[in-house]
Amino acid sequence: MMPELTSRAAFVSTAALLLLFAGTSGVEAQGPARTVEMDSARAAALYVSNRHEDHPVANYEAAITAKARTDSIFAARSRGVLDYRKVTYRSSVGDMDIPAYVYQPLEKRGSRGHPALIWVHGGVHGNWTATYWPFIREAVERGYVVIAPEYRGSTGYGAEHHNAIDYGGYEVDDNITAHDWMTRNLPHVDPERVAIMGWSHGGYIALLSVFRDEHPFVAAVANVPVTNLIFRLSYKGPGYQRSFATQARIGGLPFERREIYVERSPYYHVHELEVPLLVHVATNDLDVNFEEASMLIWSLRAQKPDLAETKIYEDPAPWGRSGGHAFSRRVDEETLERVDSPAQIDSWNRTWTFLEEHLRPYEDRSQPAAPDQP
Repeated sequence: MMPELTSRAAFVSTAALLLLFAGTSGVEAQGPARTVEMDSARAAALYVSNRHEDHPVANYEAAITAKARTDSIFAARSRGVLDYRKVTYRSSVGDMDIPAYVYQPLEKRGSRGHPALIWVHGGVHGNWTATYWPFIREAVERGYVVIAPEYRGSTGYGAEHHNAIDYGGYEVDDNITAHDWMTRNLPHVDPERVAIMGWSHGGYIALLSVFRDEHPFVAAVANVPVTNLIFRLSYKGPGYQRSFATQARIGGLPFERREIYVERSPYYHVHELEVPLLVHVATNDLDVNFEEASMLIWSLRAQKPDLAETKIYEDPAPWGRSGGHAFSRRVDEETLERVDSPAQIDSWNRTWTFLEEHLRPYEDRSQPAAPDQP
């Protein structure tokens, strides 16, 4: 039997507990009130609006001009190399037309002869750029049809398209709808051999797509993907938060809209994965920092070891201000040729091998099977 506490000891113990839990139990600590002088400059720097009308603005005209230049580069580079076109389709959400780049082999197989890749660009208010060219060319040479949607929030299409950004929401539907467009318009695409892939925000969309209960993909590639918005927004601070809290279908920070941020964070949905997935991350990533990226890696290895193929690259050669974030997409902006590092070569070899295993681009399934030999 424990010795009985004296009345003084009991009082001290109870007071300590009240102080310990004052912040969470609603019990206020005893003592004089303390006045904290507000630093107005710091308060202004930390302020994050939850109103859509306060969403950060951009130079929309300059973005439209830049987009026209990108389109002309693709047209010139594609001539005689591959079949390039720009199309528009209606998102399955039903509220917006989505522009998209389409790249195909010049010589096409018969019905269902080609597998396809839905390739998702990255960036908060990013867009499809000419630096994707060498990788697209290689994909088409391997037998893939590639479609790259300019989903809501992409730049180069004016203010309305820009401000319709819905990070982790309707933008996912915009990209998945590309599968429907191909099925209706490209009979040489095999609808049962389509994968979705991307880097960074593009990898994030690829993850959310295959973490859904229903989707049309047989595999996914998500390199250096955004993983956990709750962690990410706290880590990146107010300047980054303002692009999220002011989105029309979010309207606040994680402490205000926790359910939305959980719904839109791939880390919390790993258990829903049912198709093969490849994920590559870098320890020296200065955008999707390893503290964030590693969450997804460890969860995939623990929960989905038979479906997830993951690799952590230890301090690959940095490229630009984001360090290792661009380690596998190093491209000379003048020549539009790959600037290969050992890590980039290894990552792409693994990526093509993964896709070939699950999509088999070398198989022309439009050809009838040979008759059995006696």
